Amino acid sequence: MAIKTMELLKGCGSQEEIMEVLSAVASDLGDVIDDVNTLQVIPLNGALTNEVFQINWPTKNDEIRTFECISKHGQGPRLLGRFTSGRVEEFIHARTLSAADLRDPEVSALIASKMREFHNLHMPGAKKAQIWHRVRKWLGQAKSLCSPKDAKKFGLDNLDEEINILEKKLSEGYQEIVFCHNDLQYGNIMMDEETRLITIIDYEYAGYNPIAYDLANHFCEMVADYHSDTPHVLDYKKYPGLEERQRFIRNYLSSEGNKPSNAKVNQLVKAAEKYTLANHLFWGLWGLISSYVNKIDFDYKEYGRQRFQQYWIRKPTLLDSPSIVSLDETVNGLLSSFT
Repeated sequence: MAIKTMELLKGCGSQEEIMEVLSAVASDLGDVIDDVNTLQVIPLNGALTNEVFQINWPTKNDEIRTFECISKHGQGPRLLGRFTSGRVEEFIHARTLSAADLRDPEVSALIASKMREFHNLHMPGAKKAQIWHRVRKWLGQAKSLCSPKDAKKFGLDNLDEEINILEKKLSEGYQEIVFCHNDLQYGNIMMDEETRLITIIDYEYAGYNPIAYDLANHFCEMVADYHSDTPHVLDYKKYPGLEERQRFIRNYLSSEGNKPSNAKVNQLVKAAEKYTLANHLFWGLWGLISSYVNKIDFDYKEYGRQRFQQYWIRKPTLLDSPSIVSLDETVNGLLSSFT
């Protein structure tokens, strides 16, 4: 058990000396130990001559902390070391998937099984949906960055209430919260051609969310090809049909040996479709924010526009409601600004 005290280290030197050494090590890794009470001192058994301790402290970088935990669970590349602005990780002898790979039934089944395995990870943090906090945070950032023209075009003033009601509608009934990847596009999936083993990489957006949200994100990514001449263009004619979504979810649910009922499969298919709305808002805001802060050659604003457009087009059907916003004219105005 971790003991949050320096008392165990009394025989190792003065507290000031120990803290000086630990602070220097933490600094090299990009961390700051500003409170001795945040340290976890764990005695390690087995040494016959010396006392040995494991000392942990909170890292400032959430992605590195997530990577480290996932690596300890035997998932993804091994973490070999970290420094102030990055990390050293194991090189995976595998190829990154392509957009076409996601539509291959055999590869898709492997991805579904790996996603289930990822969702079974026991990770630190509160086991509650993070999507709503994140999308509200990004809405605040978008409002602070955007020009008045873009704020109006993307309907940012309407989104606070939109998010509130969407959260209420999508949170109705029981839903299983698991540790999700939240960005399972083809570029974050690798496969060993010989063993056919799948590795999921890049945990920047990983965190707890409903299973349906992670499934929705993966389905939405099937319309993208980030290695085409127009990587920002999303082709929604390529969105997986009902049969393909049912097959993926059936493979996901049966990957641990239990055959799911049709009712269970269809229930999750329906839930995932509704969560595409939250996914569109999340990545729509990401695109809009990125257009102001990212200099990579990618039309982020147009990408965001397409995600918002899909949100407003699909919402009436998926929520059986013509409008969450107070006036139908407002919705029509938003749609017309995208065409």
